[in-house]
Amino acid sequence: MDAKDAKDTKEREEPLRVGAAVRRRRRVLRLTLAAVAARSGLSVPFLSQIENERARPSDRSLQRVADALDTTVEALLAASDSTRTVDLVRSCDDAHPGGPPGVRSLVRGRHQLHAVELCGAQESEGEFQHRNDELLYVADGAVEVEAEGRAHRLGAGDSLFLSGGVRHRWRATTDDTRLLVVAVADHIAAGPAPRG
Repeated sequence: MDAKDAKDTKEREEPLRVGAAVRRRRRVLRLTLAAVAARSGLSVPFLSQIENERARPSDRSLQRVADALDTTVEALLAASDSTRTVDLVRSCDDAHPGGPPGVRSLVRGRHQLHAVELCGAQESEGEFQHRNDELLYVADGAVEVEAEGRAHRLGAGDSLFLSGGVRHRWRATTDDTRLLVVAVADHIAAGPAPRG
């Protein structure tokens, strides 16, 4: 790291936490740290420290990493956590202000995980096909789910896992239904882990 890198790092108002985003992108591309080092001109130990949040790259170094990973700095920042977050959502919180009645967000903000609670006799507006995996859990009541042309009836305590790309729609069949939907957020490029 040169003097300019150190200066850029000090000028940031909030420390970047891009390590996990860098690692995910590298694994999606099935690249080793050595390959990213060769592409970026940065050392393997420094890249390892970035991925493990033991080093914070300067703007210049982050641009070199982004170029090596065939992405942009903006995409890496969007997929990263600027801080560690702990956010409690109480049952009485209106965590979806201005949204439709009976819909409550359980994870606020832009994170890797998306979770909502849907209460009452609701149904999906049309068919969904999400980029990433999703889990439906019926806490109370009953739900009918059509996934890839097959109907599934779920009761209290049942769950249904849908991998990314599965076309589906759902509807609550009782007024007392409480459905939890947990998914990997669509802005995350989930992919298989590299082999070996």
